[in-house]
Amino acid sequence: MSFLDMLSFSVLNLWKRKARTVLTVMGVTIGVASIVVMISLGLGLSKSTMEDIQSYASLTAITVREGDTSAANERDRKRLDDALIDEISRMEHVRYVAPILNVSVIAKYGAYSAWMDVQGTTLEYLRDMNIEVGEGTLPTEQMQELELFYGNGMLEYFSTASGKSYWETGELPDIDLMEDSILYILDSEAYYGSQGGSQGGSGEEDGQPVAPPKKHLIKTAGVAAGGPEDYHPYSWSVYCDIERLIPVLRREFKNRPIPGQPTTKAGKAYKQLYYSQLIAMCDDMNNVSEVDSAIRNLGYNTYNDSEWIASNQQQMRLIEAVLGGIGAVSLLVAAIGITNTMVMSIYERTKEIGIMKVLGCDIRNIQMMFLIEAGFIGFLGGVTGILISYGLSFVINALVGKSGVMGVSGSISYIPPWLPAVGLVFAVLVGMISGFFPSRRAMRLSPLSAIRNDG
Repeated sequence: MSFLDMLSFSVLNLWKRKARTVLTVMGVTIGVASIVVMISLGLGLSKSTMEDIQSYASLTAITVREGDTSAANERDRKRLDDALIDEISRMEHVRYVAPILNVSVIAKYGAYSAWMDVQGTTLEYLRDMNIEVGEGTLPTEQMQELELFYGNGMLEYFSTASGKSYWETGELPDIDLMEDSILYILDSEAYYGSQGGSQGGSGEEDGQPVAPPKKHLIKTAGVAAGGPEDYHPYSWSVYCDIERLIPVLRREFKNRPIPGQPTTKAGKAYKQLYYSQLIAMCDDMNNVSEVDSAIRNLGYNTYNDSEWIASNQQQMRLIEAVLGGIGAVSLLVAAIGITNTMVMSIYERTKEIGIMKVLGCDIRNIQMMFLIEAGFIGFLGGVTGILISYGLSFVINALVGKSGVMGVSGSISYIPPWLPAVGLVFAVLVGMISGFFPSRRAMRLSPLSAIRNDG
């Protein structure tokens, strides 16, 4: 008996018992749909979480900070300079190293002023930060002068002379960061000294009045998208091109130490510029730990998100397993239904099986015929269950995901291409396994006893 003959014979037998077949298929359908939807919820939650992580944390970035800052000898201090950048850049799996230089400045516009931290870094790293631009652009190589890029929450820092800001009034100041001419003071010490000791000074230095510092008119390159209610890691930061920032600082503090930079015992500035921190970008998340260890061995402090992300991924896999297990219970019930259907089918077709054996039909073909019937039930239930799971996934995303009820924005149910295929194969296997023992019973029936059976 050929495979096609066994297949057609199995389908015909199932068709003769339509009601029982439909009910059994429904059980498999519910089981497969439950597993696919449950796993899709776990995958969707994991995918959404990873997307959120990527929006505020780089999966391949290592933050490098100074080593032992308590060293008595200046030569033993593990500072961050260009030599260290070159050394880390030569390490295996390191794409590039971006220095970050933090500078505190005072911004003034009319009656408003703000104390802000400006971070100078490379344009490459700025592009890799995945900042969503609302107005203007990120700083580019084509910009000839220093230009600033504002986070979407920086307007909250501007306050009036009486100290009232967004936090007290609930209203943002009437400042257009892109169009208004904002003045910036780099030498805050001289500024407060010239204000008559508003910060505890006397307004004089060595008996002479402190001259007010220069005010710089710096253009705004762009502003990040969003408002006060939108949180991003860059929301309350100001960025610029470090290659444009350093010359401005050197001109402003000529022959004087730049604020935040170390000095000699005599209070003089070093010729070498030291950075606030470095960002080492790796080529792959799997190589972050190796690079991190290599940098630590040099005596520097490091931080990266890889361990936290790996722990988060492990939790997500556990959730997926639990949800899949819950769905598997339904398929287990369906497997019992398939077994019951096959057993009943054997009882009803005992004489038919006996006749087939007397006519010389191979007992393996008889077993295969019942296995095909069970597998076909699993196949029909699997296909139907997968179609239903797509519909349920759409409804879940429409009703729950979009509203952010579970704290997840976007799609909460995600069905990757491999999941339906795995679900279908699993359904067929469950069907055939469920039909294995009934098929063995049919194979072992005595031909004479089967023929005499009145059932």
